[in-house]
Amino acid sequence: MSRAFAVVARTLRALLALAVLTGFTIGVPWLLIVAVGWPLDWIGWPHPGAIPSLADLSGALTSPWSDHMVLALLATIGWLLWAQFLRDTTIEIIEALAVASATRRGSTRPRPGRRGPIRWVAAVLVGAIVGAVLVDAARVVTTSPSAAASDAAARRPAVAVASAHTGTPATHHHGPRSALTVSMSASSPAATSTAVPLAAHRNSPAAVPDWAQDAPGGTHQVVAGDNLWDLAANHLGDPHRWREIYKLNRGHEQANGYALTDPDQIHIGWILALPARKVTPAPAAPGTDISTPEATEAAPPTPPATVTPPPSSPEPSTPTPHTTAPSAPSDADEATTPAPDTEPPQDEPHDEPGIALPAQGWISLGLAAAIAAVAALLRLQRRRRARLTFGPPATIAAQPSPLPSSLARLDTIGSRHLRTGSDHRPAAPAVPAPVGIDTDAAEVSLFHLPGPGIALHGHGAIPAARAILAAVLTTNATETAVLRPVVVTTADLLSRLLPEDAQAVGLDPDGTAYDGERLVVLADTAAAITHAEEEMIGRRRLLDTFDAETITELNTREDHAETQPPYVLLIESTRRHAARLHAVAAHRTALDLHPVILGDHDAIPTAEITAEGGVTSDTPYPVARLSTLGAGDLAAILTMLTDTLARPEAGTDVDDPPTETSPAAAPSEATEPIPAQPDATAALVRLQVLGPVSVATAAGPIATGMRSGSYAILAVLAAHPAGRTLDQLTADLHPDIDPAVAVKRIRTDITTARRVLRTATGHDEPMFIVYDPATGRYHLDPQTVTVDLWQMLTAINHTSATDDEADALAALRRATDLYAGDFAEGHDHPWATDYATSYRHHILTAYARIAEILEPDHPDQAVTALERAADLDPVNEELHQRIMRIHGRQQRPDAVRRTLRRLEERLADLGDAEPSQATRRVAERQLRPVAPVSGARP
Repeated sequence: MSRAFAVVARTLRALLALAVLTGFTIGVPWLLIVAVGWPLDWIGWPHPGAIPSLADLSGALTSPWSDHMVLALLATIGWLLWAQFLRDTTIEIIEALAVASATRRGSTRPRPGRRGPIRWVAAVLVGAIVGAVLVDAARVVTTSPSAAASDAAARRPAVAVASAHTGTPATHHHGPRSALTVSMSASSPAATSTAVPLAAHRNSPAAVPDWAQDAPGGTHQVVAGDNLWDLAANHLGDPHRWREIYKLNRGHEQANGYALTDPDQIHIGWILALPARKVTPAPAAPGTDISTPEATEAAPPTPPATVTPPPSSPEPSTPTPHTTAPSAPSDADEATTPAPDTEPPQDEPHDEPGIALPAQGWISLGLAAAIAAVAALLRLQRRRRARLTFGPPATIAAQPSPLPSSLARLDTIGSRHLRTGSDHRPAAPAVPAPVGIDTDAAEVSLFHLPGPGIALHGHGAIPAARAILAAVLTTNATETAVLRPVVVTTADLLSRLLPEDAQAVGLDPDGTAYDGERLVVLADTAAAITHAEEEMIGRRRLLDTFDAETITELNTREDHAETQPPYVLLIESTRRHAARLHAVAAHRTALDLHPVILGDHDAIPTAEITAEGGVTSDTPYPVARLSTLGAGDLAAILTMLTDTLARPEAGTDVDDPPTETSPAAAPSEATEPIPAQPDATAALVRLQVLGPVSVATAAGPIATGMRSGSYAILAVLAAHPAGRTLDQLTADLHPDIDPAVAVKRIRTDITTARRVLRTATGHDEPMFIVYDPATGRYHLDPQTVTVDLWQMLTAINHTSATDDEADALAALRRATDLYAGDFAEGHDHPWATDYATSYRHHILTAYARIAEILEPDHPDQAVTALERAADLDPVNEELHQRIMRIHGRQQRPDAVRRTLRRLEERLADLGDAEPSQATRRVAERQLRPVAPVSGARP
């Protein structure tokens, strides 16, 4: 019934489009002729037969216009628009017919170019008509007359046909000659085979045709009794999807010389490509989308990039075996095209959506995102304080991560779950204080738990309390003008949560931060409860004064300035002060007070926490698993939070001598040699990783065929000239999926890149991405691939080795011209962040050196260079100091003030930070009137 309605709707739409199209093509000219007639009267040509002279034209254009002339002008415009519409309609009809023809042949046709508004109208009308007539007709031709008949045809079993004779050219037969067929031998592999995944054919290239190498769901070798209906039911989970198998294999020549042209006739021994098991493509990892339609069609599906929640029921088992790609590739692997298994891997971890830490603990994705946001803010703070000292060789290594190695995966995975923030500031996760997950694997907020509070008991109570403390303090830590929760605890309990040698103090014990203390550490439990009682009384008075029901309601009003942040009381269980604690807990919802008790406590729901964070309770509880943390990881998070607090800073004056590189600022990995690639280096392929990743040949950019994952592989290898192993590549690009699946995806991306580059260059020999069996690493071939990153670093290091300022300036300008943007821009891979920071710092240093060379003779050009650098990194203070210093020397006080004000605005978005004392001193020196002295520098 729904199919009939669809046909009727399509027919009505086509008839309506035909009526509109007829009206435009015939009705518009008729209306113009009837209403106006000859339309060129406005230019002095009143009749078609009387050719006007120049005097007639001049007189018509300069004399007062009549209403008839205005109408004639409008009619002329109408005729021109009608001609444009007629032209666009003709083009769209030709395009539609070409697309329909290509569809019947099983090929694709590139999308049309940019359309104007008139052509869009023509495209809609023609599309409605052609889509109802030609497309439906094509479906009728390629399938059976009815759904029932076509389904019946798809149920017919395979027939046996003799293989084509060796040496005889294979030809297509439009249907099997079943009356003359000879059955294949029972010992033939095709007769005894079952469903075989594509991975099983990797070491026998002849078994799988070239057109089936990249089948989305692998391949199947037809055996006796097979039919398209059963294959779709067994491999795709829905027998009605047999049409997808038919369309995917239609017209492709098989080993016996025949081709699939009819769904009721398939031959034993054929290799059939299978579509992906899921109808809708699984969501790709952020930043890893296929860039072109052609790549989307050719690329195998990728599993989701997040750890899946526990399934409510086990997946149905299938008889299809799976093969796991080895971690070390063989020669055969290097020579063939890898592809995913026929079925989704059954050995992927089905864990809650969270991250297991290597030392101790488990973190939900919400808490991981909150901590990753703090790490991103720390990176911005580092960029703000970075010195632009020119001299040390530029390295290709990344800046060190602000997180310890035990939390590296947390940073990598958590960054993918952050909301989009401003250009210079990471956004906080959507769920405040995420402490765990519920039975549906959704994030649970501490502030949204029911009851008067939560009591933690069991082996996992201490690790869970650490995670709760981290979750509360990281909430809104990166937001400006947003309330940040306050935690009140005791020194003894904080000492239990931290390592033995850690000092139990707050985030700002000296009271120097603008934000104030958010971790209040008191002497004992009695003092903590007293503090909570005072907070309770103060908040209750506020509600009474402003006639509000809850603190949340009060904070939304604008008639007062006493907004109250969420308040968390983290203490150990005590019987002595139980009544006082109950009084505070009774007002939890109204006053936004949240008691978290370590230990069993009456009148407060107690959760039994296992060592892994699992929650059990006598009564139903909304939390299935709590995040847990080790002592060292909590100490690292508290240190990060302390470093992000905005406070007055001494800063560094641009005129101060450079200091030695501290261990914290040293590269995080051993320095790899940079392949020397001057600008004149010629190679088959040019790879650009500064800015959006792109590849070009001598003929121009490669716009189609490349997978998004292939671009990511190229970017990683550009940052690692010495190469990366498969394990390192999977850790960089796919840290949150099963390693075996990640290895297969990496292999597919590498092979796709090689195939596309060989096709684009017309060379079949180069590998472009070379595998070294001795080290197990993949690396770019510098003889066939030039990389803009390598050329930029080569130019910068050439400057350090020369004393000729003109030569140095030319090399620096070559380096800045090569920098088209942040490293791997547009690829949302957290691994690239620290590399981008390092390369951005190199180019900022190059701009600073350019300004030093130009300032004596061309101060305005020096300012221009520094302004370009400030656009690349708006929060770096030394850049602004250098700009103010040049303006001061040129006696431009207004420009100095403008530069300082711009820096203040940019830093206000960075955790309410302010320019350092050193930056303000530089500005004061430039604004201070100084008598000119020969040779003196202000």
